[in-house]
Amino acid sequence: MYKQIEAIIENIEKVMIGKREVAELSVIALLSGGHVLLEDVPGVGKTMMVKALAKSVGAEFKRIQFTPDLLPTDVIGVSIYNPKTLEFEFRPGPIVGNIILADEINRTSPKTQSALLESMEEASVTIDGKTLNIQKPFFVMATQNPIEYEGTYPLPEAQLDRFLLKIKMGYPNAQEEIEVLRRSERSEPIMDLTPVISLDELLALQDQVRNVYVDDSVKSYIVQLARATRTVSEIYLGVSPRASIALMKASQAYAKMQDRDFVKPDDVQYLAPFVFAHRIILKPEARYEGVTTEELINRIISKSVIPIKRYAEQ
Repeated sequence: MYKQIEAIIENIEKVMIGKREVAELSVIALLSGGHVLLEDVPGVGKTMMVKALAKSVGAEFKRIQFTPDLLPTDVIGVSIYNPKTLEFEFRPGPIVGNIILADEINRTSPKTQSALLESMEEASVTIDGKTLNIQKPFFVMATQNPIEYEGTYPLPEAQLDRFLLKIKMGYPNAQEEIEVLRRSERSEPIMDLTPVISLDELLALQDQVRNVYVDDSVKSYIVQLARATRTVSEIYLGVSPRASIALMKASQAYAKMQDRDFVKPDDVQYLAPFVFAHRIILKPEARYEGVTTEELINRIISKSVIPIKRYAEQ
């Protein structure tokens, strides 16, 4: 594994016990310039994951606690009149930062949820007709509780499509949970975490990821998988071309993580469920039968034609 990326993941593991895959996927999203939707029950370490990631790269961390009464200006900022200068001054909101935790995003109104759209897609905010670019790196990790739906606002498809990956944390096993207790017995491990790379090094890594080679055969394979989601009988709405782009970018980051300068079909196969699942809408009858989007994506992958020959000797 590429040593700088490995250093980030190992640093996160000092706090997050038994969550290496979640850490790797989070770093993949960060390196590819995407955002993450982290879904799971309370108390499994979602907030701690974001904080550990921010500390590991020396990034400015900001948290937005989404509540039903949160307004769009509470997220992007507001213009305030300054009587001394006789002018309005823009006060940026918490979205203007490096690594942002959007906590319990489904508890706020759709109007406030939509305030994230421009910032996540364009890395900028607009207020009073003026656009302010958000300094890079810019990474949003949103959390939501899949159990409590009362008083929540499910994210619309347009909002879900802005997230590169959707990840689930899961409970630790018995030994991992004992280790969590041991490390938390006398102090909070997150307090001792220090950066392992600088922001400049992170930006350089992001540039390297964009230069990872993607062969036309792999691009065709990505499109093959994306188009297949639009023809499966259980699926009402398949993924868009934006999802194909997201899968390619995530695969580039994963290849770099493996210290390769090219993407393999295996990279695409591994990441497809994390990139596609939250972008697919099932038909009602499929949901009633308990079919999951992950199952359908794995079925599509198992029936796909893999471009093997080109990579047989690599």
